[in-house]
Amino acid sequence: MKVALVHYWLVGMRGGEKVLEALCDLYPQADIFTLVADRSALSEKLLRHRITTSFLQKLGGVKHYQKMLPLMPFALESFDLTGYDLVISSEAGPAKGIVPGPGATHVCYCHSPMRYIWDLYPEYRRASGALTRAAMSVTAPILRQWDVTTSHRVDHFIANSRYVAQRINKYYRREASVIHPPVDLARFKASDTLGDYYLCAGQITPYKRVEIAVEACTRLGRKLVVLGSGASEQLKRMAGPTVSFVGRVSDAEMARHFSECKALLFPGVEDFGIIPLEVMASGRPVIAYARGGATETVIDGKTGILFEAQTADSLMAAIERFEGEAAFSPQALQDHARQFDTSVFLRCLAAFFDGIGRPGAATLSPEPEGAARPAA
Repeated sequence: MKVALVHYWLVGMRGGEKVLEALCDLYPQADIFTLVADRSALSEKLLRHRITTSFLQKLGGVKHYQKMLPLMPFALESFDLTGYDLVISSEAGPAKGIVPGPGATHVCYCHSPMRYIWDLYPEYRRASGALTRAAMSVTAPILRQWDVTTSHRVDHFIANSRYVAQRINKYYRREASVIHPPVDLARFKASDTLGDYYLCAGQITPYKRVEIAVEACTRLGRKLVVLGSGASEQLKRMAGPTVSFVGRVSDAEMARHFSECKALLFPGVEDFGIIPLEVMASGRPVIAYARGGATETVIDGKTGILFEAQTADSLMAAIERFEGEAAFSPQALQDHARQFDTSVFLRCLAAFFDGIGRPGAATLSPEPEGAARPAA
């Protein structure tokens, strides 16, 4: 069977690229198609495959690809996928918009419908300049129409969480099986050293709502360490003396913080959220906003605390509740995280592809006992 893997863009090694690596493990002879690629930023595993880029690579490549969103549909449809029996698109940008051959099966592993034209469109628009806002007003309706139309080019959808499956149904009116993404848990371990600080980690973007954690810890007088690039001057100004911004750190330093923090604070809404599981694999609990993918990994009272309102007051109450609870068992946290290991993902994915064509697609990832259901 000839297999093509289509990924939105390859400019680094984050969660989406880890899924692509797992697909490469399943199909070691597959060819990769992507809008643009920075080969210097890719793993050896991906580089062993033939990688085909679109004409956007020559128009500006990895430096300006984010400005080329209106051209991406044309670039994707220009790929010649003749002769491929199975096409697997890895979607967080517009990857599913390829045109598969008439005899091919097209499976889309969807990390998220495009946030910047759907649920987060107002936020992206508010954060843009006047010229960009005007352009978005013209192009976004066209891109939404194209995005919905191309959903019918997909034979089977796989969502990375029940939360994303709900959004696929809302925007595309399509059902999706759920297979949670792989988490490389072998890199993390518990520590005998426990720090006196809470932690926020990951690239700082508006939808992650780091300011809620900053305000909560400032008002409570609790120590907070913020890891990751992107902290604005406004965010730093609102922080009190107990909050420190460390910026980007090495993987080893990140793992150390995961294992030594009191708990991870997770106030945003993520499609799935791999960092909470990495922290649990390090033996530490998570205090998370009770929406999105966190409700599928954080079990209230067992692996962490869920808070109901996306406000500093609600997070402050959750922190105080956490501090009043009995200690969370590092072993129980690690056992819970193992349900999301890469080996589980590969097993579920292989079972899905083996069963393509059989009726009754269902959630294939293990559903953690006690996990909250995402809000509709």
